[in-house]
Amino acid sequence: MMAGEDERGHRQIVDLKTALQLLAEGEMVEHGVIPWSSNYALLVSVRHGERQMLAIYKPRRGERPLWDFPVGTLYLREYAAYLLSEALGWELVPPTVLRDGIYGPGTVQIYIDSDPEQHFFNVYPRHADDYRRIALFDIVANNADRKAGHCLLDAQGHMWSIDHGICFHAEPKLRTVIWEFAGEPIPAAEHAALEHLRDRLEPGQPLRDAFCRLLQEEEVEAMCRRLQRLLESGRFPHPDPHRRNHPWPPI
Repeated sequence: MMAGEDERGHRQIVDLKTALQLLAEGEMVEHGVIPWSSNYALLVSVRHGERQMLAIYKPRRGERPLWDFPVGTLYLREYAAYLLSEALGWELVPPTVLRDGIYGPGTVQIYIDSDPEQHFFNVYPRHADDYRRIALFDIVANNADRKAGHCLLDAQGHMWSIDHGICFHAEPKLRTVIWEFAGEPIPAAEHAALEHLRDRLEPGQPLRDAFCRLLQEEEVEAMCRRLQRLLESGRFPHPDPHRRNHPWPPI
């Protein structure tokens, strides 16, 4: 369940279907640019009928070119991360849609109100189980930029994972601050979720087709290989000693 606001500014609780409808169909009003974002990201409100909520809009045209990721694909990777989160059943990535907005196509994602001082380095280990799932998610997604501040704890105590524009590369890119679980066995419930994901990513399955519309075929195949290796080992991997494993800055 997510929190929105009515026309008087009162908080409302909305279900996932309603939240996605608001994001996809709501009238968008710009409130300003997120100043600390490396790519163009705007705080907006989306309104549909009597419901409205705050959201983050990341248009394709505001993406900063990167040498190792195809130009104009970061917003698609943001949406692919939401699909992955939902497929695992872990509700890590806030509800996200692809749509045309004020500055053209991009992603629109529910804004998570959180305390920026509450991040991985001072919230772990109280939320160790949440971070185990985020760590597994990042391995499958090949997240190249898991900073401590990219995990947001909302007022209800739910941990959310944001900023996934540089995920899903075909080459190893994992950079994260979350290495506390290296070598540990993957818990049974999480292992079962990963197995179910593997089944849904078989050729011809709708979920695989959805990823192939967002990513390059070689990137989808690489994701499946990462998933298979994770399942075969049954353990959280250790950092690769031959490459950089941490993002900068870390928060």
